Amino acid sequence: MTPPRQDPALDNFRAIADAIATLFYPHAEVVLHDLRTQKIDYIANNLSKREVGDDAALEDMLSEEVSEEVSERNIGPYEKLNWDGQKIRSLSSVLRDSNGQPLAVLCINLNISLFENAKAALDLFLSPSKLIAQPDSLFRDDWQERINTFLHAWLRERQLSLNLLTREHKRELVLALHAEGAFKGKSASNYVANVLNMGRATVYKHLKELKELKELKD
Repeated sequence: MTPPRQDPALDNFRAIADAIATLFYPHAEVVLHDLRTQKIDYIANNLSKREVGDDAALEDMLSEEVSEEVSERNIGPYEKLNWDGQKIRSLSSVLRDSNGQPLAVLCINLNISLFENAKAALDLFLSPSKLIAQPDSLFRDDWQERINTFLHAWLRERQLSLNLLTREHKRELVLALHAEGAFKGKSASNYVANVLNMGRATVYKHLKELKELKELKD
């Protein structure tokens, strides 16, 4: 049996349905409802097990009572439950003809169960409830931790980003770290140079200048 010929008036909408479903594949289904026939005209990436030609069940969309509610182009997002128990977040766009009359409805159905499960896993993994304070016995001599803590507090106070520091910023930071005693740790100079993306010789130069300045004052 030859399938019924698709109405060319909806060709552009079918192409849009394919584009959206392809972009969000495999998580999105896009269904095109023809309001004139009250039938499903097209389904891209079928997740709902509906078929083209099924009743659209959108008769109310054309009633006077509902017409005011669909004056906007988009309805939603709203949530539904799919046949397999998966949670679906949907948005329906009312498509109108050149006279402004509702012609079709394009429904985008996004399966969000995967994202919710991922969020739940991340929330569990990142939950602070099982964290304890840093043990003093382990972190008493952790000069790297102290440098990191001071460094990012310094950046936050000045609303600066580590990867956008100027040479002058880096010089100021080296001097500030020295004032905090950060360079007492073994290899601290190398660590600071690596973190600030500057040569070790430059770090030593700033420290030498600071030492010479103190000697002059003394």
